[in-house]
Amino acid sequence: MSQRRSGKAINGWAVVDKTIGISSTQAVSMVRRAFDARKAGHAGTLDPLASGLLPIALGEATKLIPFLQDRKKEYSFTINWGEERNTDDSVGEIMKTSSIRPSFEQIEKVLPDFVGQTDQTPPVFSAIKINGRRAYSLARAGAEIIMKPRQVQIFSLKLLQVVDKDKAKFSVCCGKGTYVRSLGRDIARRLDTFGYISALRRTVNGPFSEKNAIPLDNYDSVVHIAFPPSFLLPLEAVLDDIPAVFLNPEQVDHIRHGRAVSLVDLEEVDNPETLRVRLGNNTVCAMADGQLIALARLEGGRLYPKRVLNRNN
Repeated sequence: MSQRRSGKAINGWAVVDKTIGISSTQAVSMVRRAFDARKAGHAGTLDPLASGLLPIALGEATKLIPFLQDRKKEYSFTINWGEERNTDDSVGEIMKTSSIRPSFEQIEKVLPDFVGQTDQTPPVFSAIKINGRRAYSLARAGAEIIMKPRQVQIFSLKLLQVVDKDKAKFSVCCGKGTYVRSLGRDIARRLDTFGYISALRRTVNGPFSEKNAIPLDNYDSVVHIAFPPSFLLPLEAVLDDIPAVFLNPEQVDHIRHGRAVSLVDLEEVDNPETLRVRLGNNTVCAMADGQLIALARLEGGRLYPKRVLNRNN
């Protein structure tokens, strides 16, 4: 999270198309400086060698990052066959080699095995913490690391093209915590060969698509872009799948001061029980005058504020 005392109270989402060679942290700093915003953060790391969609939260949008991190993501990627590298991408040291090159039919046959809930071992060169230190830091220091498998969700996995005998292109839709580098490594192993990711691009993250992303070619171009207001999406943009309730001014005051609001008191409610069934015991958006006031938790017929937004800070 990038934060400073000076700057403007800018609140919203900048949907960035990150180029290869720029880290996610660098991209956040560039956008924060371009907007002269006090606070900024991203909603999911893209490796420097990866390109594509990087949603950047400004101001109060940083409070909503966890909700975007839980949404589905889509990637396109290329696997190069015949080598396994310690980073599972093109910059790593070659660890194993194979002369086996899978056919289109062989690749298609194994892909369904990876769809659904599956255990995945993250790359050694990753940001996962082990005893308080990042795995990549330990790996660079030469430490022997054993990465524990984690359960991930893959919703779809498609073979797009066999470019030539040495590489193939894919697309994947996956859930939180999925490493595409691990997926490429594991697909190759299932095909009795080795492989690494030679190209990776995020195309979708929740409600955001690469089609409406802002390209960031290099540091200088970002700093000197005069971002028009249309480039900044509203706070509510990431909450399109969360039900909303609407508050009157008195209820807004209660929520902003951390006090619960009864469903019976909501002006929109003719039948509080019907609303309770529709919303369930989940997070809801507390709205007023078309703006998000807070995220609230419904419990026992009352709304309890979870994250209150202050658009003036």
